[in-house]
Amino acid sequence: MLNKLFSIALISIISIAATAQEKRDQEYSLTILGDNDLSGKTAEKLKSAFNNTYPFFAMADGYRTKRKVTLNFTATATPTIEAKAGEILVNEEWIKSKSESKIEKELKNALSKNWSSYSVDKHKGYKLTFISKDPNLNATVRQNLIDTYFKVYPTLVKTFNNASTKDVLFVVDTAYKAVAEASGNRILFSANYMKAHPTDIDVVTHETMHIVQGYGYSAGPVWLTEGIADYVRYKYGVDNIGSKWSLPDYTTKQNYTNSYRITARFFAWLEKNVKPGLISILDTELRAHTYTEKSWMNLTGKTLDELWADYGRSPKIELTYSGK
Repeated sequence: MLNKLFSIALISIISIAATAQEKRDQEYSLTILGDNDLSGKTAEKLKSAFNNTYPFFAMADGYRTKRKVTLNFTATATPTIEAKAGEILVNEEWIKSKSESKIEKELKNALSKNWSSYSVDKHKGYKLTFISKDPNLNATVRQNLIDTYFKVYPTLVKTFNNASTKDVLFVVDTAYKAVAEASGNRILFSANYMKAHPTDIDVVTHETMHIVQGYGYSAGPVWLTEGIADYVRYKYGVDNIGSKWSLPDYTTKQNYTNSYRITARFFAWLEKNVKPGLISILDTELRAHTYTEKSWMNLTGKTLDELWADYGRSPKIELTYSGK
């Protein structure tokens, strides 16, 4: 059953967007070590099974999984294959008579044992594959992350980008030290962060918006991308009250380039006082790579700096936060 689930996971992982960075991340290598009397065909089978299995395991496995892998042989340590990031151990007697498909199946099964939990959920055309490398991940937190995905993500897709993938992968990783990050159709979550902030389920809202954004490289400034994602969290979040998340009051030390919540509050002010629907239009331009600094003037009649100055003179805005 676990091997079947692993195979399903591979299908989900293959859909990750092939950006230049991701192509570099898929460059994995296998070095076969140790003295053995195996034929050249057996080595070819091992390399083929590795190439068909390990790169996708590594993408799902978590943060900075080793790309250089060594393979060694044993007569007693394992009855078939043992595998983890960067290391594979093969029983030399078992492998002599095995077909390539059997070797690949056993390697998939061995790699899947590195995950503490795995599930696939589907609802109304949307799919979520959930992998955790944390054996202590709270079951309620896990379910809340899943529920938030199915509540928020379809709305974001329909509102901002109907072409977004409907097949998303969540990975909770004990090695990842930041909060969360999105890449292609995968979102990495820090196990330590979720343990310390179990109510911050709307990290899902922010990160899935990055999947919806799908701007690619050089579409616009980072502060704009992150500001939009946090504005979307404010507007579409499930339980910002429960996580004690809010947009900070304006101060003269701020700037729209501060990004995240500071920029998001500015965007909420613009939506209410300048041009409703402005953020959605900017999002569309960024995705189409037609955004420039002139976009602000074209859409509002004022430059970005002029809009920020207006905001600074009268920043008051009534904010309403989501809660369960």
